[in-house]
Amino acid sequence: MPSEPRKILVRAPNWVGDVVMATPALRALRAGFPHARICVAVREGLEPLLEGSPRIDEIVILRNDRKGPSARLREAAALRSRRFDLGLALPDSFSAALFLRMAGVRHAVGYARDGRRFLLHRAVSLPGEAKGRPMLAREHHVLGLVEAIGVRSLGTSLELFVTPAESRAVERLLRERGVEAGARLAVLAPGASYGDSKRWPVGRFAAVGDLLARAGATVLWVGSPSEAPLLRQAMAAMQSPSHALGSELGLGGLKALLERSRLLVCNDAGARHVAVAFGTPCVMMIGPTSLAKTSENLERVRVLAADVECRPCYLRTCPIDHRCMTRIEIERVAAAALPALRDDAEICWRGGADLDGVRTTARAGSPGGGS
Repeated sequence: MPSEPRKILVRAPNWVGDVVMATPALRALRAGFPHARICVAVREGLEPLLEGSPRIDEIVILRNDRKGPSARLREAAALRSRRFDLGLALPDSFSAALFLRMAGVRHAVGYARDGRRFLLHRAVSLPGEAKGRPMLAREHHVLGLVEAIGVRSLGTSLELFVTPAESRAVERLLRERGVEAGARLAVLAPGASYGDSKRWPVGRFAAVGDLLARAGATVLWVGSPSEAPLLRQAMAAMQSPSHALGSELGLGGLKALLERSRLLVCNDAGARHVAVAFGTPCVMMIGPTSLAKTSENLERVRVLAADVECRPCYLRTCPIDHRCMTRIEIERVAAAALPALRDDAEICWRGGADLDGVRTTARAGSPGGGS
């Protein structure tokens, strides 16, 4: 590996939460190679998460409308003329390593997984889980790659940055919806792309929304474009007024919104990690999955779960009665969320796991080197 790479290509993860949990690695990489040009290749639609970051110099967008795997390889081959000295495959997939090789990266680094060792110049041995120890949190997993090339970790705290354009767009959207400046914003995200099994019942979300509204919050519903019917259902179930922002927001707008919000209530989905990056209090209901890979940075997250024998099952659709989610009561979620609306919330509100069913140790992220 070159001691001072001039051009670095990072193949970013493919999901919202995983991209956010990769930000400690990007921070460390920038500090380790301050004079290198760092380019991040990321799936189309996720690039707003990285906009405004001083840790990177360029974002390459990998289009979603490609026609078969060969189109993705052509995207990689188009980067060959850039002559990257170093490449990091943050996803553990075969395709991520192949992307780096097709891009002509001179020294490709990644974990030795998915039969891809022969594609990597440096195949890093798996940490933790490969040696019989507990699974590492995702932040530590990706940091292991940059540490393997001699870069020192600057901590696991997450970071995102809001651009002036993103901030102005959210201000305009809130103004158009009649939301007063300085309102106490409570953001509710009832969706989860993983599957229905991850979703707390939408009627219960609405009931919590009513309790927050009665406590003086302005309730805002957010979700992906495909979740628009779910947001309409949630609004209709509320007795108090609320606003659905949905597809008008985008991920850039979600950053700007959560940065200025008092609270996020959500399922185990990507929005949680965006809130964490801004230190916004978050109440999260977790059902079929576990915290094993996402147990870091919980100092501002209240994790609620039900103690049922069948969880975690990791099924996308529950074959029985969805008890892991339906046994999380409305009152319990409201009791966790309401203190975040108080004027002294910075002092009184603390995260952590409600251990009624959360079968992993909740940890706070270690301090990072960036804002």
